[in-house]
Formats: sequence, structure tokens, C-alpha cells
Amino acid sequence: MPPELIHVRPAPERRRDFAAWAVAQVPKIRTVSTSTFAVPAALFTDVPEPLLIGSIVDGHRYISPDEDDGQEQNETGVETFELVGVLQADAAPRGWLPEAPSDGPDFSPLDDAPADASGPSDEDADTSSQSDELTCDVCDRPFKTERGRDTHRRQAHPEA
Repeated sequence: MPPELIHVRPAPERRRDFAAWAVAQVPKIRTVSTSTFAVPAALFTDVPEPLLIGSIVDGHRYISPDEDDGQEQNETGVETFELVGVLQADAAPRGWLPEAPSDGPDFSPLDDAPADASGPSDEDADTSSQSDELTCDVCDRPFKTERGRDTHRRQAHPEA
């Protein structure tokens, strides 16, 4: 069974320092995306505290022991937290499209095609590329594409 991994996405300003720490480990800690590292659970406790502050660990914001000490419980037993910092989201998160202006193009869904509509017939299909059989000029092996033929020629017949 592979070791349990903890996914850590360091804060952008600490990412380079976290990467330097990760590659210094034996074996090196791997990345799982452009900004997330897969830290073995046994090694997670060895990560220096300053590198974890502001990071996202397994989808949750990392809370340092200093922040944890700042938590209090009110009379009802519900935890209250001292506000340490505020996360600010981008006005338009990446990957989201802004709303189209009212005078812009209409991107409303298209109507479904009628049930009796059919696609292009086999008669309309361009068969010219299928009829042109490509063969190796050394061994006469047939190929569907020029790229396949050229790759074969380089690998099977390097002397040619």
C-alpha cells in the first residue's frame, strides 16, 4: 500500500521556499500540480512552520498552532476565532467568463435538430485520402498516413 499523501498548496509568496525544502528531502517530495505538493504523512510534521502559513492543506486552510491558541470558546461551547487575516478572492476567478454585454453576440442555446435530420451521407464523404495508399518504398508496407510511413522508414530502414 503506498504511503498516505497530504496535498499542500503553499501560499504563492512561499511556494519557491517550499519547493527548495521539498527537493532537499530524501526521496524528493513530488508535485501533483503546478502549485501543489504531495507530502508523505510521516514527513508532514517535519515541514517548517513558516512554509505552511497561508497554505491550503488537503483542501483546508492551514491553521498554525499560534492561531489555534487564539481560539476561544464562548458560553455556549461554540468556538470563536480571532481574525488573523482575510482571504480575498479575485473579482473574476480564472476560468470564469464575464457576462456578455447586452448588445453583444447571442450565446443562447441552439434549438435541437429535428429527429428526421441526418448527418452527411457516405456518398458525400471525401474518400480521396483513403484511396491514396501510402507504401514504404523499401519494403512496400502500406500506411494510412505520411507520418506513419515516414516514422517507419526512419526506424526500420535507417540506412535508406
